[in-house]
Amino acid sequence: MPPLKPSAVADPLDALLSVHGLRRTAAARLVLGWLLAHPDTSYTHAQLQAALQGDCAAALDRVTLYRLIDRLTQVGLLLCRVDINRVRRYQAMPASVHATPHFECQSCHRDSPLEGALQASAHDLERAAQSALQALKALGYQGFSMDFAVRGVCADCATTPPAL
Repeated sequence: MPPLKPSAVADPLDALLSVHGLRRTAAARLVLGWLLAHPDTSYTHAQLQAALQGDCAAALDRVTLYRLIDRLTQVGLLLCRVDINRVRRYQAMPASVHATPHFECQSCHRDSPLEGALQASAHDLERAAQSALQALKALGYQGFSMDFAVRGVCADCATTPPAL
């Protein structure tokens, strides 16, 4: 079998975008690449725009970034969470987000799976989630998903003295 030509080997980001029906633009690769490289952090639109401006010469304008984030979220590549202050935060979609609860630190905004911490209660949580989804379905709701997020201050932030 002949070796593959370099042009025949697809870029992983291009392949991911193509599989989800998205155009493989430089902007899409930049945003998705950044979020995949920082999987444990969720960003507001403004934080993401600032991070990307510092990371590349060709800055994205605010509207283009909003539209791109929206498309990436619609196809399931990004997770959008609304924090306690009603601010939208985006991060690369963790593989386990559908199966396990997560903890969101209100200080550093890291999103950590609680799979290990709640392993003994996992079956009870799954039953409760299925019960809630069935009740919503019986009431006529459609197209819903469930995200179990616990919010508070993580151990790292709780032990760090406040800056003066």
